[in-house]
Amino acid sequence: MHNQKYVFAQLVSFLDRNKFNYIVSKYLGDSYVKSFTCWNQLLVLMFGQLSRRESLRDLIISIEAHGSKAYHLGFGKSVTRSNLAKANQNRDYHIFEEYAYHLVEQARTLKVKKIFNLGGNVYAFDSTTIDLCLAVFTWATFRRKKGGVKVHTLYDIETQVPAFFHITPASVNDMKVMPEIPLEAGAYYIFDRGYNFFEQLFRIDAIGAFFVVRAKKNLKFKAVKWKRRMPKGVLSDAEIELTVYNTSKQYPKILRRVTYFDEDQNRELTFITNAMDISSLEVALLYKNRWSVELFFKWLKQHLKIKKFWGDSENAVRIQIYSAIIAYCLVAIVQHKLKLDRSVYEVLQVLGISLTDTTPLKDLFNKSNFNLDKELNGFYEPTLFDF
Repeated sequence: MHNQKYVFAQLVSFLDRNKFNYIVSKYLGDSYVKSFTCWNQLLVLMFGQLSRRESLRDLIISIEAHGSKAYHLGFGKSVTRSNLAKANQNRDYHIFEEYAYHLVEQARTLKVKKIFNLGGNVYAFDSTTIDLCLAVFTWATFRRKKGGVKVHTLYDIETQVPAFFHITPASVNDMKVMPEIPLEAGAYYIFDRGYNFFEQLFRIDAIGAFFVVRAKKNLKFKAVKWKRRMPKGVLSDAEIELTVYNTSKQYPKILRRVTYFDEDQNRELTFITNAMDISSLEVALLYKNRWSVELFFKWLKQHLKIKKFWGDSENAVRIQIYSAIIAYCLVAIVQHKLKLDRSVYEVLQVLGISLTDTTPLKDLFNKSNFNLDKELNGFYEPTLFDF
């Protein structure tokens, strides 16, 4: 008789299965399914993410090695390479997308951490490109002989959890995705200079939200008012009007232009913002924290399996990306609920080699010796949360 839960089963207990079943029924995901359900599929994909399986074959071999534990791990009786491949190919990716958003909201609610105290949420928006072989992923057009997809992400800096994600072929220009961003009044949105799209920036201003975007060098403007007595590091702080006909029509209001010298990187940075009431140093600090979304992309690619895909259709790629986000959010939720004094990187390293252990989760992370995760890579890497 099996009395102790495996570590993976303990993790899964933090998921809301009723919510998942509701979403599955909404999209008829289990229609005509006899054994390998959407829930089984989700758990198999999450097991592959957390154990860092390199390929579909590698994942199935790993699961077959734990065949006697399959029932207690939640995989069901029919996990085969063909079943999983067909499920990834044919089942509606919206099931996993909607459940990923459900976990995102749950994780954001739990991990609230005030950094700026500006009275609204602070988001960084950016994208990362995942290269694909165009000969295999024929739908993912990018360059002449290269394919790829972009994951456009609105990252909540204070909770360190993605709030919105949008997947497109890599050929889609970043600015074309800006209309998809969900906006909220009072929030701050931070962009790199690839997002100097003034029509969409004015949309942010129109709802009572704020933005900080790095300005392009060729921006044409006229200064109408200057601030004096700049704090250290701030070279200029002025109110400006856009002078080019098209941009002045797209953004007809006064903007603020802040130039800051970053001593750490020995470079000058210029920002455009509609936030008139915060200090110039706060403008620079907001942009500095935009780097956290880059760290998230790096972390996601390094520690969850989205660089090597387990299916070649667009549906399969989307399902795998959403399962990676689900796994990330689950770890963030567990980390908070168990009050673990460990980074998400450390938690993932330990989980990756402990999924079929029967150690209680709290005991697993209460152990003082955490040198094992360093030995796995030969050195300690900076993590998403090491600022």
